[in-house]
Amino acid sequence: MRPNGGHHPQRRRPARQHPPPDAPLDPAREPTGAVRWSTHDVALHPDRVVKRFRVEEGPGPYVRERRALTLLAGRAPGVAPVLLGAHDPVAAADPPALEMSRLPGVPLRGNPLGERQLTAWAQAVRTVHSALPSAELARLPLRHGHERETVRRVRAWYARLPDRRAAPAVRRALRAGAEWLDGSGLGAPDAPPGIPPDVPAVFGAGDGNSANYLWDGHRVRVVDFEESGRSDRAYELAEIVEHVASWVPCPFDAAAFLHRFPLTPAEAARLRDCRTLLALVWVFLLADDDPAHPRNPPGTAERQARRLRRLLDDGA
Repeated sequence: MRPNGGHHPQRRRPARQHPPPDAPLDPAREPTGAVRWSTHDVALHPDRVVKRFRVEEGPGPYVRERRALTLLAGRAPGVAPVLLGAHDPVAAADPPALEMSRLPGVPLRGNPLGERQLTAWAQAVRTVHSALPSAELARLPLRHGHERETVRRVRAWYARLPDRRAAPAVRRALRAGAEWLDGSGLGAPDAPPGIPPDVPAVFGAGDGNSANYLWDGHRVRVVDFEESGRSDRAYELAEIVEHVASWVPCPFDAAAFLHRFPLTPAEAARLRDCRTLLALVWVFLLADDDPAHPRNPPGTAERQARRLRRLLDDGA
């Protein structure tokens, strides 16, 4: 998930939604030109991709993605693009850019996913999670937007609650989310920073958007590592199944996907909390959609509010 900087959900820029395609998932139907779901300047060429990062977001996304592609090329070749070149900015207004190989396949997002796609997707996620040896992983910084940072951002959003445009169901969900957050212990000042000691660390891609996973008919590969870094499996899985792409425009079977990851009791408990936290984040993000220029279908925020309430009720 990419709530970029600042303290207001509007900065997140939720990805524009499109009606689901009528055609089945077809790896031969590769996109050309600009990338459909991207929020950056991404140019597709026959054999390479050039990605230019926003200057206003600072160097972080560029640095993290460059580092991830370099690490994965050595530790898990084939699961991510190969870095072909990097343009370091020489002036404040100069956008950094990465040139990388173009992977085959089509994004999972917006397409019906069967058993083969879910199995291959889970394998790709596991490959990324386990790519780095523990000593190398320990030296990495936490991924952008990990638990404490996300809780801090959510609390800042509550201080500027944008409920003047929110529907009553959304406002009720936000109030319930605030009560849950206060009692959850997540992001507590006295909690140790970083990964909880009872769950193992993994290398996390960071963004759960299923558009970042490409299916070629046999395997799934991963793109977009702007938020990547040291994380834990529960948080990363919650990122995927609670991302708005998990159900807009075409839902996938989140339970079947999660079933492919045997979790420890500590990870399973943490997964519930992480899903609730990230569902709350998405209520904020979707509630802040500009009604004059909506990025999502009508009623999306209300549907997300109901998703949050179901998670709260299941955890009660």
